[in-house]
Amino acid sequence: MLRRLSVLSLSAVLPLTALTGLTGLTGLTVLTGAAPARAEAPHRTPECQGDWLPATPTSGDVMNGKLSFLGLPAVTVGKDVDWRVDPYKNRSWQMVFQSLRWMGRLVADYESTGEETYLGRATEIAKDWVTDNPYGGRTTSPYAWAEHPIALRAPALVCLSRYVKAGWLKNSLALHAKLLSNPKNYELGHNHGLDQDIGLLRIGCRYGNPKWKNLAVSRMVKSMKLDIDGQGALREQAPRYAIYVHDRLRVAVDTIKDCEMKVPAALATRWESLPRHISAATQPNGYMVPIGDGPADVQPAAFDHAKSTVQVFDAGYVFGRTAWNDPKSAYYSIRFGPALKFHGHEDHMGVTYYAQGRSILTEAGFVSYENTPYRRWTLSPEAHNVPILVGRKFRGHTPTPLVAKSVRKDRQTFTVTDKAYGVPRKRSVLVNHREDVMAVLDSGGGKLRNLWHLDPGLKVVSNEGGQIVVGDGGWKASIVQLAMPSCKPVGGQRVVRGQTSPYQGWVSPGYMRKEPAPVIVSPVAKSLLTVVVPGTDRPEVTCSARTLIVHTPAGSVTLRASSSGTLS
Repeated sequence: MLRRLSVLSLSAVLPLTALTGLTGLTGLTVLTGAAPARAEAPHRTPECQGDWLPATPTSGDVMNGKLSFLGLPAVTVGKDVDWRVDPYKNRSWQMVFQSLRWMGRLVADYESTGEETYLGRATEIAKDWVTDNPYGGRTTSPYAWAEHPIALRAPALVCLSRYVKAGWLKNSLALHAKLLSNPKNYELGHNHGLDQDIGLLRIGCRYGNPKWKNLAVSRMVKSMKLDIDGQGALREQAPRYAIYVHDRLRVAVDTIKDCEMKVPAALATRWESLPRHISAATQPNGYMVPIGDGPADVQPAAFDHAKSTVQVFDAGYVFGRTAWNDPKSAYYSIRFGPALKFHGHEDHMGVTYYAQGRSILTEAGFVSYENTPYRRWTLSPEAHNVPILVGRKFRGHTPTPLVAKSVRKDRQTFTVTDKAYGVPRKRSVLVNHREDVMAVLDSGGGKLRNLWHLDPGLKVVSNEGGQIVVGDGGWKASIVQLAMPSCKPVGGQRVVRGQTSPYQGWVSPGYMRKEPAPVIVSPVAKSLLTVVVPGTDRPEVTCSARTLIVHTPAGSVTLRASSSGTLS
């Protein structure tokens, strides 16, 4: 659903049909106004063209009764659609199915081709949906009237209403508007809320209802100011959703203009600020870092970026790189900030690391929204590169403040703390550029271990004496662990891959996919220093009196671990 479609420019905004009156029917607003049953000739309208249209299924697929959503195999629905069908037991599939946007594809293509059979079939589908899914009906599909399908279905029905003026369609749109207007159904500060506003605005514009139009735009401003902060970061805790919100805000802005309304400055500002967050969360290989509900295969279009190579977002992200527009650039991310919400995971203190053209430390990622044991594991700390206090219960939804930072061109350090296990937990991260090194010092109020999820493309070459070597062909990287404050190498690391009871050693490279990947499980210690050295299988690491010297292929790096648990 994140695939970007080109926006079809319209030479002029067509006038919207005004209502001649409103009458009540069983508590609903009935939309009235005389109009011919069909337009004399198809023409492109703002309601039926643009980014809201799905790329799949095509009109040909829909005409053949073959529906393919989310990359899953096509499902045959036939002429008389069974609206309760749930072939994959998948909420996302159900949402797309019930949204009827695939029906809207037919109307859009009718406008482009004049193919009457497309419009006829779209009318049949929509009427069948309305007939089979009365609001609150005993046989109505359980997902038919969920808040998000309502929001996404409204523009599709508005599009159809340009050519079909039947009472069943007008009454259904009135019901949609009533439900979208109800504050009890509204998802404030969330991408669903934005979709609800777009749906309500489309209905209000189509039928000239100022109450609906003004409510949609005013809510939209309030909601987006909550969802996107002043730095341009999306607060939903999964950067890939920033792409979705950015695309949907473009649709919202276009819709406001189509309605001959003024785009609020606050809304435009939030929309224009999002690219900074998206570009910062994009790795040098062009793919977004898989944080929260974000799979590893999301590749955003090119966005403008800030000049700074290191960006700290108060929403809970550090993103750093050695250079922009260089696939060989080193790159890292660090998670901290507000408690878990929306599309976030329990990943506070988690880090990722990319260097020399390869992903080294990654995350388990996102597989789907289904409530399965695997999904629950991907949300847990154990699916992320974090320190875990042994023998203590994890307290979810704990905020993690960033308590110190130092940003220099060739070296950055960050320190985060929390009490997610009931006692203090601290992580200090140092990233050195030019001579690529990442060092992580973990400490806390008890014994701990940490986890290091490796990219599935890497293989463990050796594991001995506290040094793990991983490789990709002739390229190697080393991970060295030392006990602090003694500076002694600590051995006993386990490498887990593809374990199911409990889950460990997996990465989801894309939606509904998972594959085994190596995870380093450290031994238990009071304090652990982990040093990642890309590009070598023989890193010389010397440590004395808390001063470390790391010898890399590009030169030596000196760093110090203080008694307070910070690196410099």
